Amino acid sequence: MSLIELIPLVLSLVILGFTLLNSLTLWSTEITKDSAETKTAHNSISLLIPMRNEAANVEELLHALDSVEGIESIEVIALDDQSEDETSLRLKDANRSYLRVIEGRPVREGWLGKPHAMQQLFEASSNEILVFIDADVRLEPDGIKRAVLLMQARGWRFICPYPRQIALTFIERMVQPLLQWSWFASVPLRFAAWRQVPSMAVGNGQFFIAERKALTEIGGFEGVKGEVLEDVEMVRLLWRNKIKGSVIDASDLASCRMYQSASEVIAGYSKSLWKAFGSLSGAIATALLLLATSWLPLILGLLGSAWGWLAFFAVSLSRLLAALRTRSFWQGFLLHPISVAILIYIVAVSFSKKRSGELSWRGRVIPA
Repeated sequence: MSLIELIPLVLSLVILGFTLLNSLTLWSTEITKDSAETKTAHNSISLLIPMRNEAANVEELLHALDSVEGIESIEVIALDDQSEDETSLRLKDANRSYLRVIEGRPVREGWLGKPHAMQQLFEASSNEILVFIDADVRLEPDGIKRAVLLMQARGWRFICPYPRQIALTFIERMVQPLLQWSWFASVPLRFAAWRQVPSMAVGNGQFFIAERKALTEIGGFEGVKGEVLEDVEMVRLLWRNKIKGSVIDASDLASCRMYQSASEVIAGYSKSLWKAFGSLSGAIATALLLLATSWLPLILGLLGSAWGWLAFFAVSLSRLLAALRTRSFWQGFLLHPISVAILIYIVAVSFSKKRSGELSWRGRVIPA
């Protein structure tokens, strides 16, 4: 075996090992399924929804919220974050007695839009358990209850339930499964949560639950006010303050379709991928690692190397395991090299737009 065959094989087997470990050990809400049928979340819960230009999501979002069950006391607050579409009108016309709509203030200097909206929701809420969801998240009727019961059963003070990611178009199906696979394949999730290792933090801003007291202790969202990856940075901040919690697989509790076209996928990920790897050199190193475990094994295999094929199928199996574990699109697991090529292109777009000051999301410029 040559060195050029050994390197991708070892890397691919390490990736497969991490993925297998997390597939077997990552917390899920399955353990609450039976017990939750006879339990109620005996807490006062605030369900908080930041919304900017979300008119298309209002009807389906509220339809899902109509069926929320198993919670003793709940308030629902939606913040219209100075939308430029009909979000405010559709919320006000929704005629839901449980819904309170508040108008967002202009974004303060030093803040980005989403953490600014979440801070306002935090300040407007009154209950002891705070549940934040994005407008494109669709909750199962018992989704909040089971997530809260698991958080309490584990003795945690926050929890990041990761929804099932819906992907329908080709580019969604190539890119979206990488979201969960990336942390399944690189982070020992239970160890990271146990030891509260900030560099291993994984977060999810689509569905986030925390005790009010926990957020109060860290000053709300002030500590992540300028972070484009505020969800990951929030987990790091909580861990640094010795507040226990973790990401979990919640694919049976909620679903989310983040983007609905190629242009949305590219725009959505390019706004933040420049920050995901720490620096340009970190992004280049990650790109080389991805190429070494996708295209290089495939090329070696096509040239007749059995070791190349072994490496290719090892990383492909890791993709399959992660997708099955999180109920995401699994049928494209053998197209991993194509997924990697698209991701590297989006990373390049992200750094290019950052350098030129062209980063934006939902009509707002993201400071370079």
